[in-house]
Amino acid sequence: MSKHQHNAPLPDPVLRVKALESLLIEKGLVDPAALDLLIDTYENQVGPRNGARVVARAWTDPSYRSRLLRDATAAIAEMGFEGRQGEDMVVVENTERVHNLVVCTLCSCYPWPVLGLPPVWYKAAPYRARAVREPRKVLAEFGVDLVDGVEVRVWDSTAELRYLVLPRRPDGTERLSEQELAELVTRDSMIGAGVVPGSKSTDT
Repeated sequence: MSKHQHNAPLPDPVLRVKALESLLIEKGLVDPAALDLLIDTYENQVGPRNGARVVARAWTDPSYRSRLLRDATAAIAEMGFEGRQGEDMVVVENTERVHNLVVCTLCSCYPWPVLGLPPVWYKAAPYRARAVREPRKVLAEFGVDLVDGVEVRVWDSTAELRYLVLPRRPDGTERLSEQELAELVTRDSMIGAGVVPGSKSTDT
């Protein structure tokens, strides 16, 4: 997926959002400070950083990992991450033989407390359809080239149940602190559309 260049024209949806934001602020309907706080909350607090902390804790604490796999909702709540769109959670673990991928085939059900707002591609119809029909091709397009013998399991999130992937811990990270490990974890790796750099789930 290409990254937006700073000197490139903004995509039309972004321009529309910015125009709407400016209009609402100009008319006094939105407080800029409140808007900044809301954005910061979902990008940095109710966002992938929370999920990364859950993953890092599971990597470093076998007891927590067991609780997480047994009752994800309760284990995630232990760390203070709970609320709307995260009431019923299941964590699925990537291993040497299994790679998990999460999709919502009907809409865009997503675990907000640990991943924030869903990315645009997660909500797109092509991803929702192809992730089920041809998951290996979709993963390859995200740069995840699985070695032969790795099974791909696709999990369909719903309004009643949402999934989080526990990615594999990279080799050579034994001396890293929990905080340092959390910094390695990406949003896509917790959806299954990516892996943490250095793990052996792929050819790269």
